[in-house]
Amino acid sequence: STLTQVVDDKTGTLNEGRPAVTAIFPAAGGSEAEVLLWAASLESGSEHPLAAAVLAAQQQDGRPLPVLEDFTAIPGRGVRAQQGKVGYLLGNDHFFAEQGLVLPGELVTEATQQAAQGGTPVWLGRDLEVLGLLILKDPVRRDSAAAIAALQRLGIEVVMCTGDNRATALAVAREVGIGTVHSEILPEEKLAVIAALQQQGHKVGMVGDGVNDAPALAQADTGFALGSGTDVAIENADITLTGDSLQLVA
Repeated sequence: STLTQVVDDKTGTLNEGRPAVTAIFPAAGGSEAEVLLWAASLESGSEHPLAAAVLAAQQQDGRPLPVLEDFTAIPGRGVRAQQGKVGYLLGNDHFFAEQGLVLPGELVTEATQQAAQGGTPVWLGRDLEVLGLLILKDPVRRDSAAAIAALQRLGIEVVMCTGDNRATALAVAREVGIGTVHSEILPEEKLAVIAALQQQGHKVGMVGDGVNDAPALAQADTGFALGSGTDVAIENADITLTGDSLQLVA
């Protein structure tokens, strides 16, 4: 039967999936170069699009990355690692609050302003000290608003589900014409959103491209994976979108 709801991830689906570091705000006494260097070291083992953006920005600097050990990725939060007995953190504000770090007021103001313009704030810390803030932006796909409008004309409601900052998600939603937004959610919560819609009698499609999207793609009545996405997302989808074609997956 016909889909009545489409749940859409943001990064790599509504956005182009090509984020870039657009601003760096060091804490008092720090430097932009040092914030970028440590952030890149923390992201060196990640396949997330935001990690690639940080690493690409740091490569222009040319300095070798500091050696870190004991990397731990926390889905929907960030990553932490050690250099000897010193712990380093990179992630969102929830992650830092959970680790007991207090964000400097002047940097929170910058983060709030940047998020309202569609930027994603990423925080860097060392032990209980905040070292700085990076802002990453990912351009919205040129055809996102038109595609969403076309679905809405067919009577299909489009819902955004993203782990990104609330203000960032709302800024993108306004740009593309989405009214319902679930932000700052963990991967398993995307699945729960789809399951709740299904329990209400909806036929739900899910559009995603990342490892975190795989469970939600499998839960949906129809899963649409971006061909540029991760293998695990594509394997859990029913339809792979590759350029201007649709590939049915058995």
